[in-house]
Amino acid sequence: MSTLLVLGGSGRTGTHVLAHAVARGHQVRALVRNPDAVQAPAGVTLISGTPTDIDDIRRAADGTEAVISVLNNSRASDNPWAKSVSPPNFMTDAARATLTVMGEKAITRLVATSSQGVAEDWKRISPIMRGLIGISNIKAGFEDHNGVDALVHASDVDWTLVRAVALTDKPATGPLRAAERGTDKPSRFVNRDDLAAFLVDTVEQNLWVHRTPLVWNARQ
Repeated sequence: MSTLLVLGGSGRTGTHVLAHAVARGHQVRALVRNPDAVQAPAGVTLISGTPTDIDDIRRAADGTEAVISVLNNSRASDNPWAKSVSPPNFMTDAARATLTVMGEKAITRLVATSSQGVAEDWKRISPIMRGLIGISNIKAGFEDHNGVDALVHASDVDWTLVRAVALTDKPATGPLRAAERGTDKPSRFVNRDDLAAFLVDTVEQNLWVHRTPLVWNARQ
């Protein structure tokens, strides 16, 4: 059992992370903007604040041993192409604050969600998709993910960046798969609950350190 800091715990993937972590016996602290609006399972301590405020991160990180971040940019609707309503560079600024606090408090383990197509994975998505991203609202999210990627790679922590395919709440089409990009052909979607379980597994078992696994649900 360990004490985990979860960032993005009020989101649709984050709520699953909280549930999995507590069910496995971990103590969980989650930094959220409005604790009253979060229905967290028993065993989760909710701390009011924002992940771009370094003092809020410091309060939330007290006594923790690892960080799971499922932060993402909020959009005006569920449409993946909808306009972002998060501040510019939200994820990058949050990553910078988080890594600073981790250094201050000697927290060495970070597992964070990323996306297919980020950083070195950009060249592996189709030219058509790259073109659509370049002329759409989703471009800002990719640029922000790239900012996080650069900061994390340059850090001294034991990091894992989990590159997820498109997220869904629909039932999984098959078991979750994780592989280095290029070793297997992924499907289009990953179930949020399965992704959350993978994130907690990665912390518990110290898997994929300094690596960027792509994750998806296989088709049966």
